[in-house]
Amino acid sequence: MSPVGTPGQLPEVVRGLLDQWVAGLAQVVESMADQKPENHWQPGAAPAADQDLLWWEQPFQLGPAMRLWVATPHPTWEYAGTLTLKAAGLETVETAEARNTWLEILGQSLSGLALAIGGVLSREVACEAGTERAPDAMPEMAASVTLSFGETTLVPLWIGFSAPLISVICSPAAGQPEAAPEDAGGEPHTVKRNDMPPTMELLLDVELPVSISFGKTEILMKDVLKLTTGSIVELNRGVNEPVEVLVNHCLIARGEVVVVEGNYGVRIQQIVNRQDRLRSIR
Repeated sequence: MSPVGTPGQLPEVVRGLLDQWVAGLAQVVESMADQKPENHWQPGAAPAADQDLLWWEQPFQLGPAMRLWVATPHPTWEYAGTLTLKAAGLETVETAEARNTWLEILGQSLSGLALAIGGVLSREVACEAGTERAPDAMPEMAASVTLSFGETTLVPLWIGFSAPLISVICSPAAGQPEAAPEDAGGEPHTVKRNDMPPTMELLLDVELPVSISFGKTEILMKDVLKLTTGSIVELNRGVNEPVEVLVNHCLIARGEVVVVEGNYGVRIQQIVNRQDRLRSIR
């Protein structure tokens, strides 16, 4: 049974972060499902204890207990995940596939929320590895989020913030590392900040090779020697299947070929999950 608690009044800075997260969630869904849902949120409204919920606990690299939770009702994640996979060309979608796709959508949106929190604190904030787990007690600072696709309104999902995370967000100075007291020798301890090093900032301007894979095949050496002008090489990808977007030979997305001002382009339909990315590394 899910924990139940009493919601609290959301501070203005938290409301602003919720605005950004909900808008970002809708953008992620649109980029993957080719449909942008209408969205709105409201404070409080804890999920019902008898709902079939998919819980996600997301910690942040800010210290112990700096985390939040998202609870998504089964009909909501199944609808959104199925919609996304069908937009990518799948005719039939297994429940497990829809579930994993929703977690990928959720993960991308929470990464955006981490950046927004970092903007509030004027420091780098990133997500740590999350897990499927409900809170021991329902956080007081919470909100429900409703997504609608045309006339279809999904069952609201829920997001709740831990008290320590709210404290840091509302008091940015509390999120900064504190200097350690001097030791017996009078020498102060050096505290390393979690800010992005200058060398990392330089890496952001590095250009990466991006290529598109339409398919591949293997042919015998004797057949290679027979290739000439007009020869046709059949690939292992159907004309209706999505192409693959590769960065440094690593698969990151799939999409469809489009024409942009006379040039070929790719409309992203699916961001691949971490397992697929690792399997694609050469």
